[in-house]
Amino acid sequence: MRDCLAFRLLFAYTSALSLVPKSLSEENPMSFSEALLPEYDQELAGARKTLERVPDDKFGWKPHPKSGTMGWLAGHVANIPGWTVITINQDALDMAPNGVQMQPPPEPKSRKELLELFDKNVAEGRKAIAGASDAHLLKMWSLLNNGATIVAMPRIACLRTWVLNHLIHHRAQLGVYLRLNNLPVPSIYGPSADEGSM
Repeated sequence: MRDCLAFRLLFAYTSALSLVPKSLSEENPMSFSEALLPEYDQELAGARKTLERVPDDKFGWKPHPKSGTMGWLAGHVANIPGWTVITINQDALDMAPNGVQMQPPPEPKSRKELLELFDKNVAEGRKAIAGASDAHLLKMWSLLNNGATIVAMPRIACLRTWVLNHLIHHRAQLGVYLRLNNLPVPSIYGPSADEGSM
């Protein structure tokens, strides 16, 4: 058992090393966008694999009265990459401008709609990252509520925290929803109980 775990950790480590850009050096420094894009591509590919497993007839399912439905959660995962463009192109986002709460985006009604929304957001987000300079990514970005600052951080930190890490968190939740419905969970960082092998 211990040897198997050690092998899996070694596999995860070497897989992560393969994502490290090769041009890192003092003579040829890599930009933030060049360093971020391989991770963006990997995590978004894993998210798409998870969204592909959500069946149309389970959009209304939820594991607990306090939980969101599978359709809501999958829609949230599909929408998060769209925050990339907001983070890069706007200085702030006010969730309640002039005291009026923003309306959530409409939930996709089918897996087809879900994947179309996700693919659109991923492509636009990738383009925004690729076009952003280091100086721009170091500028502050703020989340507001009726003009009051909730959080302020450099754009690059926001992309890591509120886009990538946030997406990874909800993608994992969606994996649990799949498991509870006896639907195959995709391999992400290594094999799942349903696919892949070491």
